[in-house]
Amino acid sequence: MNQQNDEGGAGPGVSRRSFVGGSLVAVTVAPLLTGQAETAEAAPAANAEGVTSVTVRAAVNGDPVTLRVDPRATLLDTLRERLDLKGTKKGCDRGQCGACTVHIDGRRVLSCLTLAATVSGHQVTTIEGLADGDRLHPMQQAFVDHDGLQCGFCTPGQIMSAVAMVENEGPARSDDEIRERMSGNICRCSAYPRIVDAVRDAQRVMR
Repeated sequence: MNQQNDEGGAGPGVSRRSFVGGSLVAVTVAPLLTGQAETAEAAPAANAEGVTSVTVRAAVNGDPVTLRVDPRATLLDTLRERLDLKGTKKGCDRGQCGACTVHIDGRRVLSCLTLAATVSGHQVTTIEGLADGDRLHPMQQAFVDHDGLQCGFCTPGQIMSAVAMVENEGPARSDDEIRERMSGNICRCSAYPRIVDAVRDAQRVMR
């Protein structure tokens, strides 16, 4: 028969008080250790973001810009959130709608699929930089004249795409060719007939 100790616990050298006390310590310390482990794992990620940021030096709408950016940041988010150029719209964010179209060295690109870090040393033009002061670009004016918009959300991307199309690829030879070459820009309001009219007239002036 086992001899009980003076605290009424079972087994030699083990008391109820010491057993319960030890259990409470184990239960209390375990979450603290877990929390420390989670913090230790999260810390390198936070530090890595600061260490891996890159410097981008580019001209945006003719103005020199120097930014420290996360190497994963898109040009779209950088333009909107860091430079407050909200004319470039975030539509699908997957390169499928064309609302985020801007120019890099005069060529149309989808800014949602372009890393900001890759434009260092290049010229970036957004819809805000297309006009000459108060004088609208011929393509902008044509969209106004032909009412080539409804909600207007896709309009900046439509205009930027059309300008680069004419300047880099030459004027389209037919309405069908305009539709084909502008097919990467979606208008959910279906203002396509007026958009085609606007592009057709603007390219005559631009030419």
